[in-house]
Amino acid sequence: MNLVENLEYNTERPKLIIPEYGRHFQKMVDHAVSIKDSAERNRVAKAIISVMGNLQPHLRDVPDFQHKLWDQLFIMSDFKLDVESPFPITSKEVLQQRPDALEYPQNFPKYRFYGNNIKRMIDVAVKWEKGDMRDGLEYAIANHMKKCYLNWNKDTVDDKAIFKHLYELSDGQIDLASDGENLTDSGQFLKNRGIKSTRSSNTNSGKKNQRNNNRGKKRY
Repeated sequence: MNLVENLEYNTERPKLIIPEYGRHFQKMVDHAVSIKDSAERNRVAKAIISVMGNLQPHLRDVPDFQHKLWDQLFIMSDFKLDVESPFPITSKEVLQQRPDALEYPQNFPKYRFYGNNIKRMIDVAVKWEKGDMRDGLEYAIANHMKKCYLNWNKDTVDDKAIFKHLYELSDGQIDLASDGENLTDSGQFLKNRGIKSTRSSNTNSGKKNQRNNNRGKKRY
């Protein structure tokens, strides 16, 4: 009965700093921190590093990997371990420093579902001289925008909404609404997508059946 009452549960134990190494490693590091003799503390630290390296023997002798192990040792000790490291000791502040936010490569973030290529196509179209070729390109761009829109929104979309977005993305230089253009029907895009999905499903099913049929065949 006493054995049951004295059981330790992980929920009651201190949180592991690097869980991948497990609790025994953490106890080894905590023991190293508690050692008062400097020489003994350094000897134990090197022994811990050696055991950590044994977990990945193919990387044990790589200099950069050794540096990583020492960094992890100091992290697990909450930077309280006072030993001589063969590598510069990374400070706690540097490790906790957050990287600068990366800029999202989006020319027009308001309509991200169209993608960057649409904006590039529009930028090319507005540079062309007005005529049949430019009209055809503008119509193709609008149709592709409608297709992209339906990929994100499964319901139908009014052509006026596409024309409005195209007008904004082109800074008012492409206005298909005033031309009375009609784009491809939404149902046609959805139908084509359904056919493509069915073909993909049938192809995967056929491959699966072929694999199942080949299982019983002898190979020589």
